[in-house]
Amino acid sequence: MQTLPPFLASGLRFLVAGLLLSAWLAARHGRGALRIDRAELGGAALVGMLLLAGGNGLVFLSERTVPSGLASLVVASVPLWIVVFRLVARDRVAASLIGGVLVGFAGVAFLVVPRGVSGEVDPVGLLTLIGATFFWALGTFASPRLRTPRDPLASTAVQMLAGGALLLLLAVAFGEPSRADPSTFSTASLAAMAYLVVFGSLIAFSAYTWLLQHTSVSVVATYAYVNPVVAVVLGSVVLSEPVTPSMLVGAAIILAAVAFIVSRGATRPA
Repeated sequence: MQTLPPFLASGLRFLVAGLLLSAWLAARHGRGALRIDRAELGGAALVGMLLLAGGNGLVFLSERTVPSGLASLVVASVPLWIVVFRLVARDRVAASLIGGVLVGFAGVAFLVVPRGVSGEVDPVGLLTLIGATFFWALGTFASPRLRTPRDPLASTAVQMLAGGALLLLLAVAFGEPSRADPSTFSTASLAAMAYLVVFGSLIAFSAYTWLLQHTSVSVVATYAYVNPVVAVVLGSVVLSEPVTPSMLVGAAIILAAVAFIVSRGATRPA
């Protein structure tokens, strides 16, 4: 994100990954591997737009001004949103779980509000980040409830192509292509883009899609324990981002609430 436009870079990342995965599927299994009916196509495309354009794209946008460690702690609140969506869908949710959600969001507020009000961190970036958690959780919540291709790799390909296409439309709407100057793209940014195409998209996102089809959302949501720890450590070691006592307190509140909710199976469809 240091030298690449956010929506343009995210869109190209997922389009390239989606095309590579589609080509691999066609070469390995023939054209039949990509024969998907309209309902499955629509379901996978919607999930892809929610997860990749609404979720990942907004994270990329927010991290221009929000430190990666802080961003990862806010993103850990995704399972809290899933309980909110279950309430909206009129699933049966225990009162104790609602309390867990309130505690978790209090932890998010503890991290976000003082930094936004004081100007320590860009408040618009923080709000964008919260929006990203909403969309990623909505995509995760909707995925098991929509018809998507049975083959998780075919579903992943459609999701990445749809999400990438929407991100490119947003890039055009915000005038990113006209302002982009390839001569300013750093080697580090381009290397990071290549890493995200291979490891972040083809490997990690394919694994996420496979898990959503083969296990409960509660199990998938346990990634929220790991991401913040890895991101905070890397942010501190690689980018020299500060880790303050208040960040640790906020992280403890969020992760405790998420652990309680996930352990009770609160993100599982009723």
